[in-house]
Amino acid sequence: MAHVLKHLRGKIVAGLVTVAPILATIWILKVLFNFFDSFAAPILDPLLPFHIPGLGVIIGLLFMYLLGIFVTNFLGRKLVIIGESLLRRIPLANTIYGTAKQITQSITGASNRAFQKAVLISYPRVGIWTIAFVTGESKDANGTAYYHLFVPTTPNPTSGVMVMIPRGDAIDSKLTVEEGLKMIISGGMLAPKENEITSLPK
Repeated sequence: MAHVLKHLRGKIVAGLVTVAPILATIWILKVLFNFFDSFAAPILDPLLPFHIPGLGVIIGLLFMYLLGIFVTNFLGRKLVIIGESLLRRIPLANTIYGTAKQITQSITGASNRAFQKAVLISYPRVGIWTIAFVTGESKDANGTAYYHLFVPTTPNPTSGVMVMIPRGDAIDSKLTVEEGLKMIISGGMLAPKENEITSLPK
């Protein structure tokens, strides 16, 4: 009997793991569709003879495009910097905004440009390994090459520590920057199923 229950539980969990991401994706897309559609409906419906489903999505994308043009010019960037500085002074809003921004940047790849690659380092002590991102390189007076690394925290990788270590003490993780960020944000739950991480030294 216990074997049968174990078998049923294993198969149900496997089915749930398969269908949950699909349902979550459909739900998020539906929420976004309804949001943009309801956002534009009060403006467009009085001007049109009938409601056109999906027109709000087109308007929303156009709005995002225009907003993108605005925030990438000089005035827009200044306003964004001022707005973010105000949010950083509000404890709870700072955490929520920082996490949401980092997740969005990791999904869209915007944050990938800040990091050269993902490596593994022994931190905070020998025997414990963590993901770090290379932000630069330098050499000391003896010609020893060093990595400049950002070691983010989980689940909010907008905070962390900066360390400098000899290049030989870092191991190539074989992960892309995006994969490394997703692992950190998810606490390891979004690790690649078949990763190519090299064997760690004892």
